[in-house]
Amino acid sequence: MNCYLLLPFMLGIPLLWPCLGATENSQTKKVQQLAGSHLRVKRGWVWNQFFVPEEMNTTSHHVGQLRSDLDNGNNSFQYKLLGAGAGSTFIIDERTGDIYAIQKLDREERSLYILRAQVIDITTGRAVEPESEFVIKVSDINDNEPKFLDEPYEAIVPEMSPEGTLVIQVTASDADDPSSGNNARLLYSLLQGQPYFSVEPTTGVIRISSKMDRELQDEYWVIIQAKDMIGQPGALSGTTSVLIKLSDVNDNKPIFKESLYRLTVSESAPTGTSIGTIMAYDNDIGENAEMDYSIEEDDSQTFDIITNHETQEGIVILKKKVNFEHQNHYGIRAKVKNHHVDEQLMKYHTEASTTFIKIQVEDVDEPPLFLLPYYVFEIFEETPQGSFVGMVSATDPDNRKSPIRYSITRSKVFNIDDNGTITTTNSLDREISAWYNLSITATEKYNIEQISSIPVYVQVLNINDHAPEFSQYYETYVCENAGSGQVIQTISAVDRDESLEEHHFYFNLSVEDTNYSSFTIINNQDNTAVILTNRTGFNLQEEPIFYISILIADNGIPSLTSTNTLTIHVCDCDDSGSTQTCQYQQLMLSMGFKTEVIIAILICITVIFGFIFLTLGLKQRRKQILFPEKSEDFRENIFRYDDEGGGEEDTEAFDVAALRSSTIMRERKTRKSTSAEIRSLYRQSLQVGPDSAIFRKFILEKLEEADTDPCAPPFDSLQTYAFEGTGSLAGSLSSLESAVSDQDESYDYLNELGPRFKRLACMFGSAVQSNN
Repeated sequence: MNCYLLLPFMLGIPLLWPCLGATENSQTKKVQQLAGSHLRVKRGWVWNQFFVPEEMNTTSHHVGQLRSDLDNGNNSFQYKLLGAGAGSTFIIDERTGDIYAIQKLDREERSLYILRAQVIDITTGRAVEPESEFVIKVSDINDNEPKFLDEPYEAIVPEMSPEGTLVIQVTASDADDPSSGNNARLLYSLLQGQPYFSVEPTTGVIRISSKMDRELQDEYWVIIQAKDMIGQPGALSGTTSVLIKLSDVNDNKPIFKESLYRLTVSESAPTGTSIGTIMAYDNDIGENAEMDYSIEEDDSQTFDIITNHETQEGIVILKKKVNFEHQNHYGIRAKVKNHHVDEQLMKYHTEASTTFIKIQVEDVDEPPLFLLPYYVFEIFEETPQGSFVGMVSATDPDNRKSPIRYSITRSKVFNIDDNGTITTTNSLDREISAWYNLSITATEKYNIEQISSIPVYVQVLNINDHAPEFSQYYETYVCENAGSGQVIQTISAVDRDESLEEHHFYFNLSVEDTNYSSFTIINNQDNTAVILTNRTGFNLQEEPIFYISILIADNGIPSLTSTNTLTIHVCDCDDSGSTQTCQYQQLMLSMGFKTEVIIAILICITVIFGFIFLTLGLKQRRKQILFPEKSEDFRENIFRYDDEGGGEEDTEAFDVAALRSSTIMRERKTRKSTSAEIRSLYRQSLQVGPDSAIFRKFILEKLEEADTDPCAPPFDSLQTYAFEGTGSLAGSLSSLESAVSDQDESYDYLNELGPRFKRLACMFGSAVQSNN
């Protein structure tokens, strides 16, 4: 027995779907075999699959019916539904086997349900037949519109691209079942973007349909629609927007918007000065708008144009200096072109844009202008004062032609008048200075701030005013045993004059030396001569030194002659010719010393010793001034204190506790007579008891420190000697508590105590005499 499921209307057509299908299959045969094996004849019930439409809006939608062949309709069987979705999505009528969907089904969420069915005999509680599995498929309906998943879309395409150029491809997706009719078959169309763009219906490829110019519009919004069901009625659709930007190409040349520029330049402006700027405009952007400016017409070659690549401006600069008086205006033509141009775009750049520039030169008050950049004059030496040297000339380049005043900077040898004439103020000597470098200044009388200067070079020409002389000082010696004709010296000469020809000197002995000399001279004709002995043998004791006069003449016009004395020393020599008594002269010659050098050294030594003695004398004088106790006026410093203190018992003024670790107090003795105390003071001042070594060392150190310190003030020494120690054997010099009158005392013994007590002896001695 076959069972059928009555399914709901699908697409308006009622369907009756068999449980096992219209034909018997292998499962049916298997069930029949199982059923036939029972004693009781019992037909099996089997089902394969159900189809249920999605998007059912009713709360309980009948899916189909399960019914066993053994069910005779007496309600003795109970149907059960098992598996995923049973009870929650699908329910079954236990008596009739009807299956219902109690939830809305969405194929895109779940398209297949696998369930199990079971038939139980109510009376016995046992399964009438074994469990059987079946499938419920959710059939698709067109409930999803197409969607563009790659949004947003943006594309860049060069401007002026030809028709058919690919821009971008857009793709939509439909969640419906592509195998179920035309639910997922899409069709693309262009809603916005005509007439510049088009879209292929099946692929979604966007192409250019017309050329576009970026300078007119640089971006476009295109809207694409995608419809399912191939655009048939009832189809769903989705849209997307595509931003298409046009990239720049160099299809525009730069153009001057101004056909004429007017600029000005001062005639005092240096070369390289920026005069002004010109500007061309290019509708392109980026490197396509980079420009190059240049001069197209400039016959004077006075100006140039450079490009500022940051601002794309042309800067007009001064190439050569201008002169208002020479030319006061200029006219040049400039052109501009792009720096980067592709070959295929050269048709847009066939003719460059040009503009005309008028430049006006501004007049300024200029300094005087000399006719030459520098002057060179010549004058012979020894010319008298006021001799003419040369003339310079400067003029005012301006139209008013101001008179010029000339001056020479820091020169005591030359002078210049208002006409520019240079004369000498002193006689010139070429040997002192052969060239003079002067600086001539020209100043306008109408405007003294306008000044200009040029160099003037004066060459002092030579005249033969210096006779030739020895080229060096010669120390010549001859041996006592020298033979006649022996060469003892080679001499040469120099001339401080400058000769147009090469110097040539002539050497001769004076007339007296020629007739009576023991020596002779031979001219080598090369500006040198040799001195030879004219006899045999010399005597060191009788004639130790010879002086010969040598005449040297030059080839100047007129020729000048000088007399030079050559000193020849006679020396004691051995058989080999080596000198023995001229060692001093040989040493001086070998070391290159001259008499002048030796004298200079001696003078330097004398100056150094004199400086040392002077320094020592000043130090001694300063020392005497710093120690006034040794002078005659020291008594005035002593009397000014006018305070003797409280004697030995007064320890407030000077605390000796810090200087002594222990102090032995002595028994105070009765005061001796003043003369006895003072007489023993010098002998006993350094012997003051068991700790006398400490005080002696202290006093000696202080005394030595005061004597060696030139900066110590006098009162330091007074403080040092004021310390006598506690319990000193020497009594106080104070007049307080004195038992004996000083009138009867004699103070002559103070003279015996040395120079330190001399002033004290004078003081007490004079006091006693006055009292008497």
